[in-house]
Amino acid sequence: MNFDLLISDLNSTARQGSDALLVLLPDGHKPDQAAKDELSALVAQALKAGDIQTQAGKLLALYKPSQAKANRVLLAGIGAGTPRLVRQAVAGALGALRSGSPALKKLTICFAGTPAAGSVRAAVLAVADASYVYTTTKSKAEARGLARVTLAVPKSVAKETVQDEFQRATATVVGVELAKEWANRPANHATPTHLGTAAQALAKLPRITCQVLGPKEVAKLKMGSFMAVAQGSQEPLRFIVLHYKGAAPSQAPTVLVGKGITFDTGGISIKPAGEMDEMKYDMGGAASVLGTFRALAELQPAINVVGLIPSCENMPDGGAIKPGDVVTSMSGQTIEILNTDAEGRLILCDALSYAERFKPAAVVDMATLTGACVIALGAVRSGLFSTSDELAQRLLAAGESAQDLAWRMPLDDEYAEGLKSNFADVANIAGRAAGAVTAAKFLQRFTDKFPWAHLDIAGTAWKGGAAKGATGRPVGLLLEFLLGQAASPVKGRKTASAKA
Repeated sequence: MNFDLLISDLNSTARQGSDALLVLLPDGHKPDQAAKDELSALVAQALKAGDIQTQAGKLLALYKPSQAKANRVLLAGIGAGTPRLVRQAVAGALGALRSGSPALKKLTICFAGTPAAGSVRAAVLAVADASYVYTTTKSKAEARGLARVTLAVPKSVAKETVQDEFQRATATVVGVELAKEWANRPANHATPTHLGTAAQALAKLPRITCQVLGPKEVAKLKMGSFMAVAQGSQEPLRFIVLHYKGAAPSQAPTVLVGKGITFDTGGISIKPAGEMDEMKYDMGGAASVLGTFRALAELQPAINVVGLIPSCENMPDGGAIKPGDVVTSMSGQTIEILNTDAEGRLILCDALSYAERFKPAAVVDMATLTGACVIALGAVRSGLFSTSDELAQRLLAAGESAQDLAWRMPLDDEYAEGLKSNFADVANIAGRAAGAVTAAKFLQRFTDKFPWAHLDIAGTAWKGGAAKGATGRPVGLLLEFLLGQAASPVKGRKTASAKA
């Protein structure tokens, strides 16, 4: 899908040929005072008559009005015009337009008033999300019909500001849709080997390089915790290392770590059968790393980023790890595995130890880690844990700006009490209470050498039920955070060199 940005008034926009024209009306809009063209006059009449209100979600559909070249015109209220309200309004309008006939191929969206900061991006993301179609494993799937979207904003908008926002938005869409694609693929079409191939394809893009390590290389690194999870599967593990090199080698990188469990049965601590198919989404963190690197290639900011993806399946065959087994992590710490379904933290801890070699300015891991986080925060906000107040605030602010929300959770030392073991340095689970927090406390043990944050995306990486599908989160949050790093990095280390 292609996006265009047009700086134009409503009258000129109405002359653009398209299948549909969506006009976004903010509170207080008075077109009869702002312009004298026919479409503005029609909007004014509709507002005066009460046929359309500017409160968010209100719609008025017009068919082939003489005042516009489009076959269908839809007036939509956006209330105060905040990014959240714009996204809701555009999503609702797209639903109404797509239910009509013929198919919508070319759409123009016009802001009747000056859009608030972030509203153009919200509109772009809403259109992309509403029109996304998964087709890869369908034999007769109809691909996305919407091919071109034009965003029109008034001439009163600062050109450079809106162009920057528009470019961020379109780059985010590219990244989000790559993340959706890989998260949505069934586990037999998205094995660790497949993920490695997808990462290598990214290396064809500007400033990106990739290295994919197999079982022998991982064994040499002594990633005993990661290897333990993989040993129950016939699919060989992969450890993916991506580099985006946009700045001088002396600039310390930000490291992104994504959990890549391509299917999670729970292992010997097997999960219930109901909805187990959704465990193909347990590599949502890995998918978000791939998507973020795809977006970075679009924007090419002046920053260095490393992506680490430990990827394997968690299966219950005769060679699988058992409850009570003790394994040795890359850090040298021993881990008693009390529950094999708490496997994500076992692969992440070795990846976090590996991250030390880059002397990073900051490390952020993303993982569909705990059902407890779903209970705590639902599908609205991702759980954010961090050992750095500055890093946490930047991630929270990035989430607000990108409308990819997070909520900071605690890391009090007392939460680690339940992880004590009589047979190893640490157990991989504590009790049921505060399960998301104790999982984060486990990971924290492997992060002493750098500022660290953990995003538990178990509730936000995908939707279930009739709307089942990946969301592409938290690509938007990560991209916004990284662009902020390019402007003003989190206080971290400088390094003269970094080993691959």
